[in-house]
Amino acid sequence: MLEESRSAVLEAHDLVMFDLDGVVYVSGHAIDGVAERIDRVRSAGAHVAFVTNNASRTPEQVARKLRDLGVSAVDTDVVTSAQAAARLLADQHGSGAKILLLGGEGLRVALTEAGLEPVEDPDGAVAVASGYGPDVRWRDIMRVATLVRDGLPYVASNTDMTIPTSYGLAPGHGVLVQTIAGFAGVEATVAGKPEKPLMEETVLRVGGDRPIMVGDRLDTDIEGAHALGVPSLLVLTGVTWLEQLVAAAPELRPSYISPTLAGLFEPHPVPTEEDGAARLNGWTASVEDGRLVVDGEGSDADWWRVAAVAAWRHLDDGGTPADVTDTTPPGPVRQLGDE
Repeated sequence: MLEESRSAVLEAHDLVMFDLDGVVYVSGHAIDGVAERIDRVRSAGAHVAFVTNNASRTPEQVARKLRDLGVSAVDTDVVTSAQAAARLLADQHGSGAKILLLGGEGLRVALTEAGLEPVEDPDGAVAVASGYGPDVRWRDIMRVATLVRDGLPYVASNTDMTIPTSYGLAPGHGVLVQTIAGFAGVEATVAGKPEKPLMEETVLRVGGDRPIMVGDRLDTDIEGAHALGVPSLLVLTGVTWLEQLVAAAPELRPSYISPTLAGLFEPHPVPTEEDGAARLNGWTASVEDGRLVVDGEGSDADWWRVAAVAAWRHLDDGGTPADVTDTTPPGPVRQLGDE
């Protein structure tokens, strides 16, 4: 279930890896208080890393966007799935290897900086690397799919199925990976979250011996932390809300839960379980006739902790998620699918 921290969570860690969308900003706007809290992490002596599955932008571009939002950041604070993919390919094929590029500028720059030669002509290419790129053409996708089917090794930056846009969630790079891998009958080697290479790349580049991952997505940020064997903090400023949390399998469950990044600077008590109920600091949660019921009063963070523990116990024992249709979490009213 959840992990206990009797002192502020940050005190046990010297590297905080922040996801971006849903953690640092939402819809292009910085989340309230995030800049000050990230500065506070730095002031405590911990390394700060911004970790993104988006392979289309360079670290320089990401850092510039963060500074425009008022968040302190330099290029070396940013680690992308493109960089992780480039290291995988460099380790496998060596300096100077030709890599067929299917993606945007972020992937091209990462391959070049890793000592590889990104090419658009498959002649002489020893592998293909793909990443999100809004200008990728269908004819290039068809050619790559055929080459992968015929044996060309395939490294994908990430498998995110959706990407946020100004007009809502749209198909992400994972849809392209499914198309190529499905046609070719192979599995792509994936660099981004939830696989380990991106987080390993982050530790290598930014430093730190005791990392923690902070994210808003269970199936990338939290699962990725499990893959690497490091703790995670789920914040509720992004895509995960009660419906997703109660249905989380063990590999998707965070170590800690907090409504905001303030949770980094607070202790994290854990609920006690007795007679089918989870209790903590004035809150009691249980699943009755399949429905999650939370009663009492206390902090918003403790509400989420008892709700998660009671729901996960029900899921583990019965195999089905608790019904939360009539369960109203504390805080601002949200609609399912809000970012």
